[in-house]
Parts: sequence; C-alpha cells; structure tokens
Amino acid sequence: MTKKKLTAIIALVLSLLLALSGCSAPDSYSSGASSPPSPGDYGDYDDYYDPYYSYSQGESYLEIEELGFQLVEAKPESTFSLKVDTASYSNIQRFIKNGDLPPKDAVRTEELINWFSYDEPLEFSAGSPFGFYTEIGPSPFDDEKLLAMIRVGTREVDREDLPPCNLVFLIDVSGSMGSYDKLPLLQDSLVMLCGELGPEDTVSIVTYASGTRVALSGASGADTKKIENTINRLSSGGSTAGAGGIQLAYEQAQKYFIEGGNNRVILATDGDFNVGISDLGELSDFISEKRETGVYLSVLGFGTGNIRDDIMETLARDGNGNYSYIDSLRTAEKVLVNELSSNLFTVADDVKAQIVFDPDTVYSYRLIGYENRMLQTEDFDNDRKDAGEIGAGSDVVALFELEPLGEGAAANDHLFDVRVRYKDPGESKSQLIEFPVAMQRLGSENTSDFNFACAVALFGDYLRTYGYSLDDYDLDDVYDHDEKLQFFDNLYRLALYNDGVDEQGYRADFRELITELYYL
Repeated sequence: MTKKKLTAIIALVLSLLLALSGCSAPDSYSSGASSPPSPGDYGDYDDYYDPYYSYSQGESYLEIEELGFQLVEAKPESTFSLKVDTASYSNIQRFIKNGDLPPKDAVRTEELINWFSYDEPLEFSAGSPFGFYTEIGPSPFDDEKLLAMIRVGTREVDREDLPPCNLVFLIDVSGSMGSYDKLPLLQDSLVMLCGELGPEDTVSIVTYASGTRVALSGASGADTKKIENTINRLSSGGSTAGAGGIQLAYEQAQKYFIEGGNNRVILATDGDFNVGISDLGELSDFISEKRETGVYLSVLGFGTGNIRDDIMETLARDGNGNYSYIDSLRTAEKVLVNELSSNLFTVADDVKAQIVFDPDTVYSYRLIGYENRMLQTEDFDNDRKDAGEIGAGSDVVALFELEPLGEGAAANDHLFDVRVRYKDPGESKSQLIEFPVAMQRLGSENTSDFNFACAVALFGDYLRTYGYSLDDYDLDDVYDHDEKLQFFDNLYRLALYNDGVDEQGYRADFRELITELYYL
C-alpha cells in the first residue's frame, strides 16, 4: 500500500471518529483523572511536506526560547508581565486554514490559551480591582505531574460608565494594502469599532503611503456617517514613505487629548513601518516617550506575506497597548466589539505577576508560554520597571506544570502564592495583592475550563514541536501515523467534552481548527 493511500485511509478513520464523537464522554475525560498523550512523543511531519512552500519569507517573529523546569529550591519565584495579546491565535489560524503550518516562533502558547473566555467566577475581595481563580489538576503532558491554572481578572464595566475615547487611526494605504485581506478588511473592521463609539468620543484618521495626510480630524463619535464615509473612501496606492506619519498621528492625539480619557493611536498595517522614523530603535523610544504623556499605542496587523509580527508586538508593548492580528470579520468583531473594554480601556498600569512556590511541597515548575514577557525577580518590586496594562473586564490565564514532592514530604498543603503588583492609571506607586493556593484546590473532577485550557496547551505544544523552522527541519523524519491519529482523536474529544458555555462559538471553532491541523 502506498503512503498516499495509507494517509487517505487514516484521514477517513479520523473523520468517522469525529463524526461519532457526539456520544457520551469517556470517564477519563469527564473527570480529568486521565490525560491524553504528549505531542512531544511524536516524530516530525511527513517527508512530502515542503516547508519552503508554506513559510512566508517576508514575515518575521521574535525568537522564543522555551522555559524549562525550574528547581524551587534554587528559584522559587516566577515573575512576568501580566499582559497577554491574542494576535498569535488568529495568526496561526490563518496559516492552518490556508493549509500551512505556522513558523514555531509564531506560536505563543499563552496567547492561544487567552484567546478564549472561561466560565468559572473569579473571587474578588472588597476594594480590589482584581479577582482570582485557581484550579489544580493532572498535567496533560505527564501524569506524574500537576497543572496549575491561575486566572487573574478585572471587573466588568458597563460601556456607559467607561471614560470617553480619543482615537487616532494611523492607516497604511500603500500599494501593498490592496488585497482583500488588507485594506478592505481593515475598513470593515474600523467601521465596526466606530459603531461602538458615542458623542463623547473623538475620532481622527491619518494615512500614510507616498505621503502623509490627515483624512479626518477630531470628529465626534456620534457622527458615524462622516467617519464611515472617510474610512470607506480610503484607497491603496503608491510606495510606503509616510514621512512624519507617526508624529502627525500623535499630534492629532494631543490636539484632542481628553483628560482622564482613553487617548490612543491605533496603527493599522500589513507590516510596513515606514511611518516617518526609519530606525526601529528610535521609533520604539519615541512611542515609549509618548506613553508617558498618556497617549498609548495599539497595533492591528492585516494580510499575509510581510507581517512584521516581531515589530508589532514590540511597539504595542512599548506603547502600553494591544497587538491584534485581524484575519477575518469574525476576529475583528471579537477584538474590536466584544472585547472593546478589555482592549482599549486601561484600569491598571504596569501589572506584574509573581508566583512564589513552596519548597516544602513543590520540587520544580515550568510556566507554559510567556517567554517574551518574563521579568527578573527584582523587577517585581521596582516601580520604575515597565510592565503590561490591563483593561476593564480582562481575564488573564497562566498555566504552570508542577512536579510535587512525594506524599508526606510536608506537614502543610500550601503550594504557592499568587502575587500581583499594579498601579492605578496615572499613579507612580504600585500596590500589592496576594492570594495563597493550597492543595485542597485539587479536586477529584476538574472543570470544563481547566480541561479545555489543557486541550489548548497541548495544541500549542504540538505546533511548537512541529511548527516550521528552517534550522531544524529534517525531511527524512516521519512520525508514526497511528500515534498521530490517537493524539488528535484524544485532543478533539478533550475539547469537545469541555466546550462550556461558548456563546460566541470560539471553542467550536477550535475543534474545527484541530481537524484542519490533522490533515496538514
């Protein structure tokens, strides 16, 4: 039998399994007591897969150096910026739906996990802007280890109670923006966002291509027709040489600055950053300086082929803003409408997390993801150290894999403390909140939230293990198809039986993505 026929047969078997998966869940998955196999046990992709075909050579990503296990005795604290974008999920979704594997460094697992909302209520204490939820269960990677799910969130705020917006859209209208998934999608996305604004809000539009111009200055958010007409009249053409574009955008933001409001420049581009400051170091410094005036920067990425993900991520971080990749109107609705408050309205600045493990109960640990947001231990108490901003109604998830000490090794069941340090917007002195976590939070049955997060973590680990990389790709390595089929069947079922409320259908979309990834 040829390899091609064998692959077709396996694909048919998987389809039948998935079609039958509406039956009752196996006890092992409903209880969380058993875990699917680790993708790290499988080999590389089929030797007929051509990486040169799938990889977009014009795209660039920050290198990710994965975090290994840390011995608690040597390093009991894990410190990181408690801010997560979600661009990685929609970006890898774009790769998979186009029939391609994403580059390994495009996969930021924490962003995949945080793409989804979770149902279990957060525990708020009186007067605190942050609520906590923690859950301990078996690790999906190793049945001899535990997985700790830590959620830190802020209170929901009614739209009418939020401060007014002063938004400046800095839009790339160069010739490369002409394809359907660039400027046309960008226009529809911004029209969606502006539909959420009101009379107290202000909108300006600055465009850049061969030149730079102010297309709209200080329009009322209630003047939707004027704003929509300006957006829809934009057309692409010319080179990208927008001298002074970034300065002009910030001038508009300063001109209509709202004291106590949400003052923000939103850069929308397919990856060309010729906005008037050509040196990226100078551009980053400029944006960092402007954030101190109260004007933040968010970035929206569009299109395929020249996405500068590394620059977008860095500039949004330096500008105290968000980075989102928009691959469809459905993603635009999620980011710019459903999650408008959490993405645009900051309620806490310089938010840092520090998880302090108890050496009497935990031998070692590893944080899943967050590689690009790690901080030094001493940074936690340093109020001069910049960290992430969190918006109204945000819910940030971090997963830790734990290796516990043997039974009876300690007289207590304390596992770790969650410490969060933050500043109220505009303040220079931080505040500290602490939340202890004990072994009692390890239940006989885990929640759908926990199990679903495990499925996404496995999915991310698979992509990180087998995603395209020129440096280590070996066309001669072929994985075992039976093991691959078993892994994907387990992964699909784990996601299916833990779909929770899923009002927007994002968990259902994830199951579809699992199936599409299998066929690559």
